[in-house]
Amino acid sequence: MPKASATHLPSNDHQAGTKDIKLLVLDIDGTIAGDSNTISEPVKQAIVAAQAQGIQVAIATGRMYRSALRFHQDIGSTLPLMAYQGAWIQDPITQKIHRHWAVSREIAHKLLDYFEQPELRSLLSVHFYINDQLYVREVTRETQIYAERSEITPIPVGDLRQALTNEPTKILALCDDTDVIDKLLGNLRRQYTPAELYLTTSVATFFEATNASVNKGTAVRYLAEELLGLELANVMAIGDNFNDVEMLEYVGLGVAMGNAPAGVQAIAQWVAPNVEEDGAAVAIEKFLL
Repeated sequence: MPKASATHLPSNDHQAGTKDIKLLVLDIDGTIAGDSNTISEPVKQAIVAAQAQGIQVAIATGRMYRSALRFHQDIGSTLPLMAYQGAWIQDPITQKIHRHWAVSREIAHKLLDYFEQPELRSLLSVHFYINDQLYVREVTRETQIYAERSEITPIPVGDLRQALTNEPTKILALCDDTDVIDKLLGNLRRQYTPAELYLTTSVATFFEATNASVNKGTAVRYLAEELLGLELANVMAIGDNFNDVEMLEYVGLGVAMGNAPAGVQAIAQWVAPNVEEDGAAVAIEKFLL
């Protein structure tokens, strides 16, 4: 399928009439936040303008809940926040946790054994997310960069098995070598069926594992249909990576960013300019304003 450009109209069979859109769902990194790690003024203004027209706006991110909260507050969202790819859905106003689907301790132990094989151990920084805290074996350079962007403090524990008194919400393996991440994803997808684990990459250097029922598509479906009583034709979503695919496929109008990998752009109905060119604002103005 040829890559859409910023002038192509969406053409999917379930394309929403843009006047039907009542919910806009936004990813954070690579979508509304670029290198600056903040939402630019043009994107913020476009979101506010959409809200002024009665369109509700929500966040769906692979980030921790505590790390995503400032973005949720920055856009003035009144909806539950979908964090950890949708494994953790919480209403920041009432504090109610609508969903928390974790990875079993048994599978977490097996993944850790895999990551700690001699040929992998020195290559990977392994993150366990438990009760919205980040546990690591040690604070590596990759972990430090991640922690600074996420504005959280990692908890080094030496042996990560010590942290597994509770089930992890998400497991992340980081490596600067994208070939290592690609091989990891391929190997573990052969070991675990989609019924056992949801495996994805949120950026090329991040391997992520969550509960098998978790992805942004199921999270957005829950928010739209169960909480808001909407249909897929009423929902628009914007994302930039493989962890956004299920969400972009589910919604009535799925928009990929210009900085998204080709495989993500191919499933979207429209491709916006990239994040540094305020592509999310361009998409919002085109379809909603």
